Amino acid sequence: MSARSAELLSLYEALLAKVKVDYLNDNSMTVKELFSIITNGKEYLSLKDQAKEDEVALVEQFLKRDIASYLQEKNDNDLSHSPTMITVENTVWHWLSGITDRSQIEWHEVLQDFKHQGHYQSGEIVGQGNMVCVHCSHEMKIEFPGVIPDCPECDQSEFTREALAP
Repeated sequence: MSARSAELLSLYEALLAKVKVDYLNDNSMTVKELFSIITNGKEYLSLKDQAKEDEVALVEQFLKRDIASYLQEKNDNDLSHSPTMITVENTVWHWLSGITDRSQIEWHEVLQDFKHQGHYQSGEIVGQGNMVCVHCSHEMKIEFPGVIPDCPECDQSEFTREALAP
């Protein structure tokens, strides 16, 4: 390899190193944006000053190819862009938010049980759970917050709530 070729290759390698640094600083850049930044940088201008026009054109072709290849390799290894990973991540967050919401409701209901000492009267507002009539043992499943009605079996008004299932 001639001294000139070695010098041009060294400058080209400096351009590629700059591509990697710039992409690591902002990994949302496209091939076009990276190419534009690199071709306006001092390393490229130094190469342009030392090379002939046809050599610069060849370097530009190689640079575009190598930037595209580098980004493709980075994106192939980065699962955060994968539609499957995005779906899994969203599903996990949905599950976690559901667990958190359910836990908050369950804690609220436990505190209400302590406050009521396990006994409820018709006309009181309750969040959710199975209400059991103290007189006839009829069960009413309450799924949404609302007012406890009189027992539909015996018209009594005293209830206990079954313990919440985990």
